[in-house]
Amino acid sequence: MTAEPEVASRPSSELGGTSGVPPHRYTAALAGQIERRWQDHWESADTFAVANPGPGHPAPAGEKFYLMDMFPYPSGAGLHVGHPLGFIGTDVLGRFLRMTGRTVLHTMGFDAFGLPAEQYAVQTGTHPRTTTEANIARYREQIRQLGLAHDQHRSVSTTDIDFYRWTQWIFLQIHGSWYDVEAGRARTIAELEAELEAGIRALPDGRDWATLSRPEQDRVLDGHRLAYLADAPVNWCPALGTVLSNEEVTADGRSERGNFPVFRRNLRQWMMRITAYADRLVADLDGLDWPDSVKTMQRNWIGRSQGAQVRFASPAGDIEVFTTRPDTLFGATYLVLAPEHPMVDALVGDAWPAPNTGEELDGRWTGGADTPAEAVAAYRGVVAQRSDLERQEARDKTGVFTGAWATNPVDGEPLPVFVADYVLMGYGTGAIMAVPGQD
Repeated sequence: MTAEPEVASRPSSELGGTSGVPPHRYTAALAGQIERRWQDHWESADTFAVANPGPGHPAPAGEKFYLMDMFPYPSGAGLHVGHPLGFIGTDVLGRFLRMTGRTVLHTMGFDAFGLPAEQYAVQTGTHPRTTTEANIARYREQIRQLGLAHDQHRSVSTTDIDFYRWTQWIFLQIHGSWYDVEAGRARTIAELEAELEAGIRALPDGRDWATLSRPEQDRVLDGHRLAYLADAPVNWCPALGTVLSNEEVTADGRSERGNFPVFRRNLRQWMMRITAYADRLVADLDGLDWPDSVKTMQRNWIGRSQGAQVRFASPAGDIEVFTTRPDTLFGATYLVLAPEHPMVDALVGDAWPAPNTGEELDGRWTGGADTPAEAVAAYRGVVAQRSDLERQEARDKTGVFTGAWATNPVDGEPLPVFVADYVLMGYGTGAIMAVPGQD
C-alpha cells in the first residue's frame, strides 16, 4: 500500500489556511510579489546602471556596447503588445552581451514630439505636456514590470529641454556648414565665405563676390548650406493640420491616423542637402556587415545616378533635365514637368498656341479645357489627391500640355512641354525629356 504524501497529515494552518494550498504554490499573486521584490532590488542597487568614468569611477572593463531601442510614442493610455515584442528582443541581446563580459549601456527614451502626442491631446482635450508626462510615467511603470534591464539614469524624453537643446545645437551646426566636394567632407560656411572673399573660390556664374550686395551674398551662401529653406511638395492633411510622410499615407490617399483625405501641395520648409553625401553613403555601404538585400535597398533609397544635366531653353527660362542617356537627345520629342515644378506657372499661357504642324491641337493635349491655365489647374487638382506611390504605379500615363515649347539644345527642334503626375519633384530636377522612339 502506497503511503500518503507527508503534506496530507499537516494541520490546515500549515497548508496555507483553509484553502489547502501550500504557501510555495506558484500563483499569479505570488509571481507578482517575487517580481516586485526583484524589481525593487534592481532599482535600489542600480543593477543595470553604467557608471560614468571619472574620479572614483574608473572606465568599465571589457568591450563597450551601446543598445538603444526605437523610442515609443507616449501617445496612448499605455503600452500595446507591439512594444514588448521589440523591447524583449533587445533586452535578451543586452543580457547575453553582459554575460560575455561586455559593458552594456541599454536605456530607453520617449519620443513625445509629433503627430501622435498632439492627436492624443486633441482627443482628450488636455494640454500636450500634461498628457505626455502622465503617459511617460505610465510607460515607465509598465516597462519596469516587464523587468527590462535598462539604465534608468539615462532615460530621456524628447520634450526634456536638456535633450532638445542638443538637437537644436546639431541643427545649427548643419545649417552653418556646407559640403566641400574636393575635401569630401563638410566645412563651415564661414570658411566658404572667407574663400569667396579672398578669391580662392569663384562663383559658378563668374560674378565677383565683392560686387554683390549683402542679400545677394546671403543667397549664395544659403545655396550651399546643408540645411536650407525651399518650397517642396508635401502630403498635407487639413484635418490633422500637418504634413505627413509617405509612410503615413494609405494607398487610397488618406491619412493612416484618422483616415482623413490627404492632398499634395507646395510648402516652404527646411530641407537637408543629403544628396551631397550620395557618393560617400554608397561607398560606405561596402564596409558594413549587413545582408546584401538590406544594402541593395539602401542603395536604391540613396538613388545615386550618373548622367548629365541638360538645359532646354523655354519662354520662362532654361528647363534643367537630368538624364542618364545624353546620347538620346536627338530622339527627344517632348518634355514633362512635375505639376509642382516652380516653372509651370511661368510657362502656362492664356491661350492655346497654334501647333507647328498647322493642324489643330489634339484634344488629349488640352484635356478639353479652353486655355492652358484651366487645363493645368484642373489637372493639378486631380493630382493633389494622389500620393507619390499612386503616381508611380504602372498604369496609363496622363498629362496636359502647358501651351509652351522648349528648344532641343542639340538640333534646335521645338519640343512641347507637358505636366504629368508620374514625374515627381523629389526625384532629379522634377523634369524629364521623353524619347519614345523604339520603345
